[in-house]
Amino acid sequence: QVQLVESGGGLVQAGGSLRLSCAASRSIFSINAMGWYRQAPGKQRELVAVFTSGSITNYGDSVKGRFTISRDNAKNTVYLQMNSLKPEDTAVYYCYARLLVGLGDNDYWGQGTQVTVSS
Repeated sequence: QVQLVESGGGLVQAGGSLRLSCAASRSIFSINAMGWYRQAPGKQRELVAVFTSGSITNYGDSVKGRFTISRDNAKNTVYLQMNSLKPEDTAVYYCYARLLVGLGDNDYWGQGTQVTVSS
């Protein structure tokens, strides 16, 4: 199992920046995939950015070129640097981790952190 604790959300004006942090309760070397999803009111949860299979990164189309995912292995923490924020980036951002368990896998989610971008 893994516990995920997010921090760094808040209110920012359009064009501004925020950095989210997600601290894992175990070494991120033992985590198969880790990153961020978001969910806006009335919409489905969508991919923001994730590390998979080690160092491979995947970004959602709407954030490419503006958001950057990074990690600090020593702190078991993944970060999401969000630049050039837009009102449509307003959502609850969830940290995500996938652990391989036998022949399958388990998904874990943080409690979520609110990001609000004002126009």
